[in-house]
Amino acid sequence: MKKNSTTRRSFLLNSGKAALALGLSQTILPGFITITKQKNKTFTQTPLSYSYADLQPAIDDLTMEIHYSKHAAGYCKNLNEAFAVEVKDDGLELENILMNISAYSTKMKNNAGGHFNHEMFWKCLSPQKKSLSHKALQEKINHDFGSFEKFTLAFNDAAKTRFGSGWAWLIQQKDGKLVVVSTANQDNPLMDVVEIKGKPLLCLDIWEHAYYLKYQNKRVDYINNFWSIVNWDFVAQQFSA
Repeated sequence: MKKNSTTRRSFLLNSGKAALALGLSQTILPGFITITKQKNKTFTQTPLSYSYADLQPAIDDLTMEIHYSKHAAGYCKNLNEAFAVEVKDDGLELENILMNISAYSTKMKNNAGGHFNHEMFWKCLSPQKKSLSHKALQEKINHDFGSFEKFTLAFNDAAKTRFGSGWAWLIQQKDGKLVVVSTANQDNPLMDVVEIKGKPLLCLDIWEHAYYLKYQNKRVDYINNFWSIVNWDFVAQQFSA
């Protein structure tokens, strides 16, 4: 395990060095996010609304470039491969696949989750520093967590204590309650295989590829700096949908 971890981290660092050297129609998931799907049943990455460098210093430009153009692109490509083989219904949406993911292959699970998670993650980020101003969401957070500070502490704890790779989430359950959860690997709260399900409002990628070039083993610093680039307008839209 130690050897694999070292190799993985070396790959991230070497990828960064190499990059430096080289210088559908829309399918709207009700109450969730917009996933781009072409008519030939292929998914594509939504273009970022900001440049790779715009999220600095919280996330550096090289990490963003590799994350978006390599890692996330890989999930999208592999999702299309699995979709072409396993899905016969032309009208089946990604949301439906995720909610019944136990019926599909491991390849579909990993890459459908990976594509959805990353598409949402990019929308959760913004270079414009904003505070939460949506009154109804503020009140709901205060009601369900006790205060905004207690919510951020719970979210940070979920991200810090997730062993290995995964995601931290703020979700809204069927009964309307807001809760913080974490999922392993590319799982998400829409999937029928996770313990706690709900509508995702906010997410944080805590895979090493999301932060290791800049932060190395200091995941806590990455998590703390995340709050300076949260797109609260998007979170509020998710909450209101």
